[in-house]
Amino acid sequence: MPSRIFLLSPARCDGERAKLILNPRAEFPLAHALREPDGVELGEVFSFLSGLYFRGKLAYARAFGRATASHPGTLVITTERGLVSPSTRVTRNDLCAFAEVDIGGGDERYLTPLRRDVEAIAASLGTDDQVVLLGSIATGKYCDTLVAALGDRLMFPREFVGRGDMSRGGLLLRQVRESQELEYIPVAGAVRRGARPPKLAPLP
Repeated sequence: MPSRIFLLSPARCDGERAKLILNPRAEFPLAHALREPDGVELGEVFSFLSGLYFRGKLAYARAFGRATASHPGTLVITTERGLVSPSTRVTRNDLCAFAEVDIGGGDERYLTPLRRDVEAIAASLGTDDQVVLLGSIATGKYCDTLVAALGDRLMFPREFVGRGDMSRGGLLLRQVRESQELEYIPVAGAVRRGARPPKLAPLP
């Protein structure tokens, strides 16, 4: 069976929710666990930091990703460690390190490990394997590096065009609930900005 690898864009590690979880006096369970040596799974931390959007991406990737012996079904883009599994455990120190790197500014601490990992994936893809980006395609901070390595093998959900982060998160959670995948199209050559689609109808 061909693999389908979802690449999830990262949560912001320098925003207001990051300040909450990194506060050394914070005693809510997730903040406390993050200070322990074993840390917390990256997917859980990023779901707290990003809320609905990352929760939607992670749930969707876990529902529809196809892992094989050669490829995982889900990988998360990080600011300075390339692509990592959402089950990777991180600590407060790791999160602080993530926050130090600006992914929008062309920092080689971000680009070098990302190129390394994406090029390794590109070299190992079979004819029918898919790579799908669940993240912003409106700027080059993810797409430029990914397209350079993957070309038209890099796909994204057509429904993402024109939607904001919260709308994308809600859409992905809805698709998981309905067991319905979205349509994927190549990032290369796609219209990356468009009219905002109608609001999603409330779930019953």
